Amino acid sequence: MQSKINSSKYPKVGIGIMVKKENKVLLGLRKSSHASNCWCFPGGKQHFGETMEECAIRELKEETGLSIEKLKLISVADEMRYIKSDNKHFLNIGFLTNFCGGTPKVMEPDKCIEWRWFDLDNLPKNLLEGTELILNNYYKQNIY
Repeated sequence: MQSKINSSKYPKVGIGIMVKKENKVLLGLRKSSHASNCWCFPGGKQHFGETMEECAIRELKEETGLSIEKLKLISVADEMRYIKSDNKHFLNIGFLTNFCGGTPKVMEPDKCIEWRWFDLDNLPKNLLEGTELILNNYYKQNIY
């Protein structure tokens, strides 16, 4: 795929965490200006000097108050849907973790309206592109 390359801009790294509880996954309803009213996995931008795993652990705790025991890398993808609308391009990294207990809480009310468990067979249609990419790779059992 050919595209116009802009050498003054670079993609950011975004991490998404698919928290699985039996056949359900945890999704948050976004409130922020970017992709508002879309459902997404917990996650966010990787900080400089932080490993992917450290980012996943930090973001899950910051956004939901939940802790992780084990992470499994399940997805690497280019998130490019928002280049024209929001000038955003992310290298999207997806991890899978099993739910370890606790109650997901809205820890960042300026970014998220609610956290809700959805059956994998009955997901909402309005998903953030990064969440869709992680789910697609999870179903295909193909990281990229």
